[in-house]
Amino acid sequence: MCSPSASCRHHLRRPDKPVARATAYLSRCDWIQWASGGLCSSYIGRSVSLLRQRGGLGLSPPSARWLRCCDFVSGCSGTRMAAMFTCCLGCCGDGGTGHIPLKEMPTVQLDTHHMGTDVVIVKSGRRICGTGGCLANAPLHQNKSYFEFKIQSTGVWGVGVATQKVNLNQVPLGRDINSLVLRHDGSVYHNNEEKSCLPANSLPQEGDIVGITYDHVELNLYLNGKNMHCPASGIRGTVYPVVYVDDSAILDCQFSDFYHAAPQGFEKILFEQQIF
Repeated sequence: MCSPSASCRHHLRRPDKPVARATAYLSRCDWIQWASGGLCSSYIGRSVSLLRQRGGLGLSPPSARWLRCCDFVSGCSGTRMAAMFTCCLGCCGDGGTGHIPLKEMPTVQLDTHHMGTDVVIVKSGRRICGTGGCLANAPLHQNKSYFEFKIQSTGVWGVGVATQKVNLNQVPLGRDINSLVLRHDGSVYHNNEEKSCLPANSLPQEGDIVGITYDHVELNLYLNGKNMHCPASGIRGTVYPVVYVDDSAILDCQFSDFYHAAPQGFEKILFEQQIF
């Protein structure tokens, strides 16, 4: 178990003590400065390295509160270092006039700016009900993406990917070139053509989890963690996760903390600035 050195404890008690500054240059040309004198200098260097890797966050200079909340210690593990880095990000956004505020990465969720007029989005952008479709707020830029939908209440529904040109007031989707979706009856449609279908004995029911992988070529479907081996393709351009509902259907979206592990090589959706 790591613990602060005597020097660290001294400076943590005296956050007002004049100290030197350590600086790191971020990718957006933002400078980060903080007090460092005698405060385990090896950690400052490692912090600089980590912050470079996470460039573009727009951090402001930390105040004395950062010194009090971050536990700088010598010889800590990578896990401990990660915790310290998280702590730093959590405390560095309280600078005074002229400081750049801390920018948090947005959460992937359903986008209320891209949904049908009769759609209702609740549960912090995770649940859809009403009538119509909705896109997620993050395009699938990365090579291999995975996301899930849980069927809370059956009815007419569909899940898959779509471009921003899709008509979200017209269900079912899959009628034109702008969407590729699994429908509640097990068929997978794109451009009004059935591209694939689930086995007749594997239609999703209430409480089931539908997983989707997309690699810019194929869309594959998983039911409760099991690969259904019914790939579909054909859609072009920048696509987003899409879901639609009608006839009392209610679906929950899961863009992280999945019910089932993502298939090998696939991961949760990342915003473009998170892809290094």
